[in-house]
Amino acid sequence: MRVGVLDIGSNTGHLLVVDARGGAPPMPAWSHRQPLRLAEHLDPDGRVSRDGVEALTSFVASAVRVAEDKGCEEILGFATSAVREAANTDEVLRHVRDRTGVDLDVLSGEDEARLTFLAVRRWFGWSSGRLAVFDIGGGSLELAVGSDEAPDVARSLPLGAARLTRDHLGAGAGPDAVADLRRTVRQRIARDAGTLARVLPDHSVATSKTFRSLARVCGAAPSAEGPLVRRVLDAATLRDRLPGLVSMPTREIAELPGVSPDRAHQILAGALVADAVMDLFGLSELEICPWALREGMILERLDRISVRA
Repeated sequence: MRVGVLDIGSNTGHLLVVDARGGAPPMPAWSHRQPLRLAEHLDPDGRVSRDGVEALTSFVASAVRVAEDKGCEEILGFATSAVREAANTDEVLRHVRDRTGVDLDVLSGEDEARLTFLAVRRWFGWSSGRLAVFDIGGGSLELAVGSDEAPDVARSLPLGAARLTRDHLGAGAGPDAVADLRRTVRQRIARDAGTLARVLPDHSVATSKTFRSLARVCGAAPSAEGPLVRRVLDAATLRDRLPGLVSMPTREIAELPGVSPDRAHQILAGALVADAVMDLFGLSELEICPWALREGMILERLDRISVRA
């Protein structure tokens, strides 16, 4: 079956069209995306602004047209941190539904972590043993650890790159602001570090755009070499690169390999979170997984179809 997975993240709206069948990996057929920056479209009361709602609705309408053009039988639409935590979540969802006919499911942070973990487990398989999975999104950091297909522990922390940039670096990345952000990130991760690291993982993995960009900045192979090339984010290399990222203007960060212009202003915050994760959990590297939340949604959907059959 051909399925459209509509992911409304805190940074980007992304429709991934895939050919999916039980017992086979989801095969991407088409991709349609647009920067939305919903995490930055919040007013002082925590509501998604009118401009943000209109941008979201316009993107969903365009995604529906693309899904229909590409022959999708079903659209799985979901929203994550920015919509979930907005003060006007119901209003946003109603506006999208009334204008496009699409009902977006709002995933909890724990479901984000769980579904991402499922995707990583299926990509690497049982030989990876006990997995630790980390995902820096726009609004949140997801962490999950376990030995099965469902994690033993799944957490979502308010440490997304867009959120932190908005809240801590909006006036610029001066020394005091960076030091304050670094301290805040480490204190928040440390609250959960003991629970998650009680049993050391056999394989530590990172997913999604921020980690992929940081790995590329630190020397990982470009996406043009394909998804089967092993890519890692090395802790020592990232630590060496951090001072340069602190002093580098956004326009220069945007020219680094693997960094898209619409996310360049968030890379420093993402790097501080990644550095804290690897330091606090004692990890020398994180392997980058090409599958993440969208693939987890598809895999769970296929599993449900197989059970009913």
